[in-house]
Amino acid sequence: MSSPDPQVRAARNPSTSPAARGPVVAVTGAASGIGALLTERLAASDAIKQVLAIDERRGECASATWHILDVRDPAIAEKLRGADVVVHLALDLDLESDPAARTAYNVRGTQTVLTAAAAAGVHRVVLCTSAMVYGALPENELPLSEDAELRATAEATGVGDLLEIERLARRAPRAHPGLNVTVVRPAVLVGGTDTALTRYFESPRLLVVAGSRPAWQFCHVEDLCSALEYAVLEKVDGELAVGCDGWLEQEEVEELSGIRRMELPSTVALGAAARLHRIGLTPSPAGDLAYTMYPWVVSGSRLHDAGWRPRWTNEEVLAELLEEVAGRRTVAGRRLGRKDATAAGAAGATVALLGTAAVVRRVRKARRRI
Repeated sequence: MSSPDPQVRAARNPSTSPAARGPVVAVTGAASGIGALLTERLAASDAIKQVLAIDERRGECASATWHILDVRDPAIAEKLRGADVVVHLALDLDLESDPAARTAYNVRGTQTVLTAAAAAGVHRVVLCTSAMVYGALPENELPLSEDAELRATAEATGVGDLLEIERLARRAPRAHPGLNVTVVRPAVLVGGTDTALTRYFESPRLLVVAGSRPAWQFCHVEDLCSALEYAVLEKVDGELAVGCDGWLEQEEVEELSGIRRMELPSTVALGAAARLHRIGLTPSPAGDLAYTMYPWVVSGSRLHDAGWRPRWTNEEVLAELLEEVAGRRTVAGRRLGRKDATAAGAAGATVALLGTAAVVRRVRKARRRI
């Protein structure tokens, strides 16, 4: 017998429960990092009917339906059938990756996912790039609006890939009518991440380029996941920037971190970074330095207008970042092991700050002796 109370009947009937009415969401890159966090979050949500988890290995979320394959495989279209939304998080932004292989994976993977989603009848794809695509420029407004021009160049780690993904996102609705694409652009991402910008805080001194105007805005991975969930549930769409409210000036960062600065002329700092990267001593190209020199703070107004708010402040995220990197030592973007730090510590610090050819030779000799 059924209950005479419609609310009781609805609660007992799976076909009318909120989860049954919600979307089926596919997440690529679901086994690790942000993908794993989002998969767990969506699988636990009453507003989501089902989560399809896609990766090259199985992750830990037992309540998701797993499909094991490379996102560049056209067979992914079959795995996406029945999905309403795809969140594409299978990106390689590892500092140590071969740049050509990284670009091939990121661009081909995104192209395949967009094409497969359209073929499978998916109506929305959510992509995640970075607020770095706006570029770090001395004349940038504080903060930048979401519709500000993307003025970044391909000179920083992975930014060229992200700009190409942005271009694919803009073209996709024209190539595949009926497919909506939402792009989420986080500020400096913190929470189990390893980037040139998080490694900046592993240095014994914070490099400050003379005449620059740094402004630091962070985004905790938990806030990014909640913003992605907003996009999945179609509470907001379009191009979205996400980060903590406001920003920190360089002096505030130094006071909060307790790390002293080392100030250098731009020609010295940029020249040293370029030389060190060219000889393979550090993974970070000189273009990464711009993001520690000039502002690229975002307003996040579209998410705010939709009712979203960050749970973390810049001060709290910085504190977590400093706790994560405690005990690590990085010189010019290159993380030093215990032996490296012992053998090349003083020389390595000088390389980071002065970049002279003589010191580079000393570091190389020290590394060969290890």
